[in-house]
Amino acid sequence: MADPSPIDIQKALGGMEYPASKEEIVQHAKDKGADDAVLETLGNLPDREFDSPTDVNKEASK
Repeated sequence: MADPSPIDIQKALGGMEYPASKEEIVQHAKDKGADDAVLETLGNLPDREFDSPTDVNKEASK
């Protein structure tokens, strides 16, 4: 499965309030109907709090 683009990730996280935990981020993306590639990428994030959408994208692109 191809990695989602940072734009796809940010679309899934639109309206997310930060700081947010990994679990909150994944649940928000699910609620917004994110596709499987985005959910898989977010599910692989480290288990910590994220301070911003940029913070999420930095970790997701590692």
